[in-house]
Amino acid sequence: MSTNVFYDHFERHSHGQGLKGHSTHYCAGCGHGIVHRSLAEVIGELGVQDRTVLISPVGCSVFAHYYFDVGNSQAAHGRAPAVALGHKLANPGAIVISYQGDGDLASIGLAETISIAQMGLPITVVFVNNAIYGMTGGQLAPTSLMGQKTATSVEGRTPAMGRPLKMAELMAQLDGPVYVERVALFDARQRMKARKALRKALQLQIEGRGYAFIEVLAECPTHLKMSPEHAEAWVREEMVPVFPLGTKKDLTVEPWFHPAAPSFEPEKILGLSGAEPVEVNKEPPIPHIPGLEDICLKLAGAGGDGAQTAALLLARAAIAEGYDATHIPSYGPESRGGTSYADVHIAAGEVLNPAAAEPDILVAFNAPSLAKFAGSVPPGGLILYDSTVITTPPEVPSDRRVLGVPFTQLAREISRPMVKNVVALGALQAATGLLPPERILSTLRQLLKDKPSMLPVNETAFLAGQRAVESMVAVP
Repeated sequence: MSTNVFYDHFERHSHGQGLKGHSTHYCAGCGHGIVHRSLAEVIGELGVQDRTVLISPVGCSVFAHYYFDVGNSQAAHGRAPAVALGHKLANPGAIVISYQGDGDLASIGLAETISIAQMGLPITVVFVNNAIYGMTGGQLAPTSLMGQKTATSVEGRTPAMGRPLKMAELMAQLDGPVYVERVALFDARQRMKARKALRKALQLQIEGRGYAFIEVLAECPTHLKMSPEHAEAWVREEMVPVFPLGTKKDLTVEPWFHPAAPSFEPEKILGLSGAEPVEVNKEPPIPHIPGLEDICLKLAGAGGDGAQTAALLLARAAIAEGYDATHIPSYGPESRGGTSYADVHIAAGEVLNPAAAEPDILVAFNAPSLAKFAGSVPPGGLILYDSTVITTPPEVPSDRRVLGVPFTQLAREISRPMVKNVVALGALQAATGLLPPERILSTLRQLLKDKPSMLPVNETAFLAGQRAVESMVAVP
């Protein structure tokens, strides 16, 4: 039974005023409108409207959510397959459609396209190939034809620019996809074939049989600088010889993808992983730093300094204490040297922004990190650095609190230089009282449950950092 999968009124298109409330944003003669109509009809016929999630990334189809009355997700340029994968794994019963253009799918998103296709999970990919970057100004696309003039190939595409990428043939060679077909829209017969291919691709997903890829040769009269009729002729006469129509792969496989919906209950997940349940403080106290309801920290150092591990441990400890907390790592290009940092947010309510552009607390393990981030700490903030390796810290305004603690030296004194990051956590706790020491230590024990021999030295390192600060200053 067919249902109306389009909204009756396109309120999101220019606020639904006038004719725009009943028309799409596509140019006259654009192939996207035809594909939209066929896709909507097929979704309605198959009775899966309430289960469907349409993924639209950057490109001419970026506003597909204006028109389709289904679940919609927006994706960054080229990342629609990754978003589609997340939807399918989080909700296996969903019918997930990744709707993409040629610049998006075959250029910036090529790695995601191939790797997720090779997984073979039941996802439907609709690839609209109009041989041009349409939305961004008519630049050369991976599928532009030889000799084709574009905004970035004004004399025509040459061999030095690469040759047109034949995505349907490429996808058919992978083991993951079960169905790959290339269709077109230039006459009524081709449009019926395209509709049939879309229906089959969705049916394969509904039955849990596998990944389907439909490439649609479409018209772009605007950038071809042609009338719709001439654009259809161009697709038929110029594109089809380069991109032959037809089925490229069609495997008969038994339904296999019927997993149970995943659990999102933390206790159950921890139990399945074999980890002991973490006792959570259901009523967290107010933050230990007076006046702050949301505390952001940046931990930075060279690769190998342990800034990322310390940040992760801190975030987990905060969550176990009952706070909302986030941890965002950022790695530099070097595995050793340079600067690698992590942002941690801890809030009594909800973390609204996981980034720490202006950290209340900076923990720096090396000189480049201190020089790079010290200036971003706002007035009243704390800068904690390793005085073993940073002998001459940069000048900072007097309204910042600066503490130099010899993380590396203290770690060496217990014969384990690698635990200087735990020394830093002990120093941080003593300098701020941010979290109860026992909470940090219990989280440390949780992380080291498979390495019990490492626990005593890490506990000693934490205490060493605490004592170093306590001997220097009074805890606020």
